[in-house]
Amino acid sequence: MFAEVDPVILARIQFAANITFHILFPTISISLGWVLLFFKLRYGKTGDESWMDAYRLWVKVFALTFALGVVSGITMSFQFGTNWPGYMETVGNIAGPLLAYEVLTAFFLEATFLGIMLFGMHRVSNRMHTIATLLVAGGTTLSAFWILALNSWMQTPAGFVMIDGRAHATSWFEIIFNPSFPYRLVHMLLASGLTVAFLLAGLSAYRWLRGDRGRDTLAAMRTGVMLGAILIPLQIVAGDLHGLNTLHHQPAKIAAMEGIWKTEKGAPAVLFGIPNATTRSNDYEIAIPKLASIYLAHDANGEIKGIDAFGDKHPPVAPLFFAFRAMVGIGLLMLAVSWLAAWQFRKRGAPAPWMARVLVAMTFSGWIGLVAGWYVTEIGRQPYLVYGVLTTAQAASKVPATMIGSTLAMYLALYVSLLAAYISVVFHLARKAGKNGAPDSRIMTPQPVILTPARSAQ
Repeated sequence: MFAEVDPVILARIQFAANITFHILFPTISISLGWVLLFFKLRYGKTGDESWMDAYRLWVKVFALTFALGVVSGITMSFQFGTNWPGYMETVGNIAGPLLAYEVLTAFFLEATFLGIMLFGMHRVSNRMHTIATLLVAGGTTLSAFWILALNSWMQTPAGFVMIDGRAHATSWFEIIFNPSFPYRLVHMLLASGLTVAFLLAGLSAYRWLRGDRGRDTLAAMRTGVMLGAILIPLQIVAGDLHGLNTLHHQPAKIAAMEGIWKTEKGAPAVLFGIPNATTRSNDYEIAIPKLASIYLAHDANGEIKGIDAFGDKHPPVAPLFFAFRAMVGIGLLMLAVSWLAAWQFRKRGAPAPWMARVLVAMTFSGWIGLVAGWYVTEIGRQPYLVYGVLTTAQAASKVPATMIGSTLAMYLALYVSLLAAYISVVFHLARKAGKNGAPDSRIMTPQPVILTPARSAQ
C-alpha cells in the first residue's frame, strides 16, 4: 500500500503525527504549572481551602499531562536517527547541545520536584511545597525556552559557519537569541496560557453543569475565563509582530499564508478562497482590497512579494492558507467567548447555563489553534529543514516507504487511543473531584473568591 509513495513524504507525515501529538501536552504543562502556583499563593494569602481543592484536582491533570509529554517526546527523538540522519549529521553541533541543555536544566528540575508536588503535600511544609511548585513551573518554561531556541534557529539560523558541510557554532548567543526567537517564544507562551485558560474554564464549567457548585469550581472557572480574556489581546499583538518578523526573514511563508500568488502593491487580504496551484490563483476568492499591505507593510500601497517571486523555493500554499485561517478564526472565537464570559462573571458572579455549555465546548479549543499555528510554522519552512541551509530531502534517510508506512500506521493508532484515553481521564477526574470534595467547599459562596482582572494576572 505504501510502496509507491515517496518515502520523504511518508517520513514527513510520520514526524508531523509525532510532533502533533507531543506538542499537545507540553503546551498544557508549561502554563498549568504557573496556574497551580497561583492557586497555592491564593491559598497562602487567604487561607481559603477552596484554592487547595482546586490545586488537588489540577495537579493530577498536570501529572497526567507531564507523563504523556515525556513518553511522546521519546519517540520523536528516535526519528532524528531513523528518518532524518542528515539533520544531525549536518547541524548536530548546534541541535545536540541545545537539546542537552533542555534535559539538564529543565527536565531534571521538573521531574525532581514534581514528586514533591504530588506526594509531599502533607510531608513537607506548605512553604516548601509552594517552592516545589514554583520550581516545576519554572522548569516547564525553561524547557520551552530551549526547544523554541532550537526551532527558531532552524527558521532563522545565525551564529554559525559551515565547514566541510557541517554547521559549527561561532556565537552561542546569536544561535540562541536568533532573529525570530523572541517572537516565537512569546507567541508560544501566550498560546500555552490560552490553551490552559480554556481547559481550566471548560472543565470547571463541566463540573458546574453537573451540579458541582463548590467554591473551588467557581474559582477555577473564573481564573480560566479571566486568564483567557487578558491573554488573547496580547496574543493578537504578539502575532502581528511575529508576522512582521516572518515577512522580513521568510517572505515566501507569508505569501503562502496570505494566498498572494503575484507580487503586487496594495495587496488584498484574502478572507476566503481555494488555492489552485495549477492556475496559481485562488478559486472563489473573497478579498478586501489593500488590507494585506496595510497590516503587513503598514502602507496601503506597500509591495508584498507573491509566490511568483520565489521560483520553486516556496512552501505548499493550500496547507498554510487554511491552517493560518483556522488559527486566526479560533483566536477570534476565544476573544469573543472569554470577554463575554468575563462580563457575565462581573454582572452575575457566575456564568449563565448556555455560556457554561459554550465553555465546555471550548475546553480543547487551544489545541486547535496551537496545531494550526504549528503547521503554519513548520510547513511554511519547506522545502528547507534548516532555512536556507539544509533541505528536507537532503536530511531524509533511505528507509523504504513500506517500513515508514507501517510504523506510521502503528503510531497513528496508538496516538488516537492515547488521546481518547487522556480526554476521558481528565473528565473522569473532574467528575470524581465533585463527588469527593469536602462538604464545606461544596457550598456555593462566590463572594470570597471573586477575582479582579488584576489579581487573576498575578
